[in-house]
Amino acid sequence: MNNKINFKNKYSKFLDIWSPKVIAEMNDYQIKLVKIKGEFLWHSHDSTDEVFIVLDGSMEIQTEDELVKLDSGEMYVVPKGVPHKPYAEKECKIMIIEPKGVSNTGNENNLMTSKNDVWI
Repeated sequence: MNNKINFKNKYSKFLDIWSPKVIAEMNDYQIKLVKIKGEFLWHSHDSTDEVFIVLDGSMEIQTEDELVKLDSGEMYVVPKGVPHKPYAEKECKIMIIEPKGVSNTGNENNLMTSKNDVWI
């Protein structure tokens, strides 16, 4: 049986940035909440698209070809294999939808790589 999920309640359970937290699963996909601020690193996901949905605040996603600016209530799909670098001047709350097992840093493994499959 599914329970209703309250985003504000879930966001209140963590303070860290750039560390996706799983709130639900649908088929082989996970729905994750993330707080972001500052610059992330250039990375790509070779086997999947990545959906960014801005719930509160604003952010940018730099690709090799364009700079996508997103505000609350907007979303963008980064196609698989496309290098991208998210950025938020102020704290921004986003939702990411991607297959289970996808690392937040794609093919990179460094200090910004978060532990995967962390539920809140």
